[in-house]
Amino acid sequence: MKARVTVTLKPGVLDPQGKAIEGALRSMSIEGVHAVRQGKIFDIEIDGEDHKRARATLGEACERLLANTLVEDYAIEVAKSP
Repeated sequence: MKARVTVTLKPGVLDPQGKAIEGALRSMSIEGVHAVRQGKIFDIEIDGEDHKRARATLGEACERLLANTLVEDYAIEVAKSP
């Protein structure tokens, strides 16, 4: 089964890369863009069809490796079976 994990900085955590992207867009004359925050997306294939177990496994992966939970939040989306 397929899943997507999105990791983003928690609100209030300084995002220097997001600020750099925002500045670069402005320097390229791309107007109207502000408050850019960057993150990470992991597309993961996981064995089995048990969504609850997949969420638990991916939650453990996030807590132990994929996210720094002191400064980052994560969201898990497990694709529905066809």
